Amino acid sequence: MRTLLVLLAVAVLVLVGLMQFGIVSIDQTRPAVVQAPKFEADVARVSVGTENKTVAVPTIEVERPANAQAPN
Repeated sequence: MRTLLVLLAVAVLVLVGLMQFGIVSIDQTRPAVVQAPKFEADVARVSVGTENKTVAVPTIEVERPANAQAPN
């Protein structure tokens, strides 16, 4: 029960944060008279895509000193 209340509190805090940053906007479009009120939610649009690129990766050469011994 306590876990459910904590999850609900976190969800409410996230929603409030999103509203503060303008990502989520909830407007009442019909007043609550006899019928249930009507709401419209305007949320941010996110586009995700991929892009192929060629990246130059440096090569590394390691030269041991002539008098060094290999570790056992």
